[in-house]
Amino acid sequence: MTEALTSLSPDQIVSQLGQDTKAASRILNQTTSKEINELLSSIAKNLRGNADGIIAANQKDMAAAEQRGLNKAMTDRLMLNEDRIEAMATGVETIIDLDDPVGRQLWETMRPNGLRIERVSVPIGVLGMIYESRPNVTIDAAALCLKSRNAVILRGGSESLHSSLALHNIIQSTLQDHNLPEACVSMIPIADREAVGAMLAAHQYIDVMIPRGGHSLIERVMNEARMPVFGHLEGLCHIYIHPSVKPEIARQVTLNAKMRRTGICGAVETLLIDKDLDQDLAKNVLADLLDAGCEIVGDKMVQNLDRRIGEAKSEDWHTEYLDAKLSCAIVSNVEEAVNHINTNGSHHTDSILAEDAKDVQYFLKNVDSGITMHNASTQFADGGEFGMGAEIGIATGKMHARGPVGLEQLCTYKYIVHGEGQTRP
Repeated sequence: MTEALTSLSPDQIVSQLGQDTKAASRILNQTTSKEINELLSSIAKNLRGNADGIIAANQKDMAAAEQRGLNKAMTDRLMLNEDRIEAMATGVETIIDLDDPVGRQLWETMRPNGLRIERVSVPIGVLGMIYESRPNVTIDAAALCLKSRNAVILRGGSESLHSSLALHNIIQSTLQDHNLPEACVSMIPIADREAVGAMLAAHQYIDVMIPRGGHSLIERVMNEARMPVFGHLEGLCHIYIHPSVKPEIARQVTLNAKMRRTGICGAVETLLIDKDLDQDLAKNVLADLLDAGCEIVGDKMVQNLDRRIGEAKSEDWHTEYLDAKLSCAIVSNVEEAVNHINTNGSHHTDSILAEDAKDVQYFLKNVDSGITMHNASTQFADGGEFGMGAEIGIATGKMHARGPVGLEQLCTYKYIVHGEGQTRP
């Protein structure tokens, strides 16, 4: 199927996949929970059994990335090895163990005329997924969509094309083995950017578009999509250190939030330090980061805390570095911290490190982000860490889905009305 598509134009590819995927979604909607779980179990098994082929395909992408001079954060996102393949397989098995999100009764009422009305969860239908760099998203998205009975059209980044296609081939062969249409999980097999435009216009086939990538991709999807979008903006995450913080929490959580993995959307990018925080503690927090290889830029007061800190420019407060770099500012109080976050952040994930209950509640209530945290690393912004299994992304919008987009967020609902011959007067 893939080879036949590559001879077509981007518009023709999207049109063909759109028709096939829409038809496949109706068949997928009729599968039982047992059938889906058996399919997912086979996908996990086949990922492990084809690890060498996946790594060989990934090596082609890694070599091309090196030639293109992609930065360390990008190549880290792109790289697949045995551990990461095992993590993908384990992630699929985690989804098997989750409750079936389809067919749940969400609400019920009995009307005076005897009508019984219930609201029941159902699949959205056909999802479009456009993502960059991370080939593992191919598996995460496919598994979540299959579990929620949504067919999906995937479009991975050009830098991960070989890896994504290798993973997609495993999914399609497994679908065949389970007598389900290959188009339950479709993929654009070319790197041509015109395919993105064709997908964004295909509202007759795609019910919801989910972008996952850099600012330019998200902005294009938000501006051009002719269907609803689950927006996943960049992860411009903040930590605010309050004067009441426990010293070990301030140091350990901040270092983890920045340096555990600098290239993920949950990595902290801006640190806000309260002016009343113990100066020695503030210096230690910054020294921990600097000694770990993190570049820090800050305002004048921050620069006075460590001579290694550079001067922050205005654009730094709006920058997702995805690297070992951090911007830092001194703020007067929790209100100023919240205002800074709401003004400069991306409404993704923000954390307060504090013991003062009143200010903690103010922060958690007033920061306008999909995820707010207390005394925890922003790197926990992940559907798996929330117990949701894998996630398709962190939605930063406010309609339907917000925060980690997992199984429940990939369903909509319909009303079912039960009567006994009632007619309306």
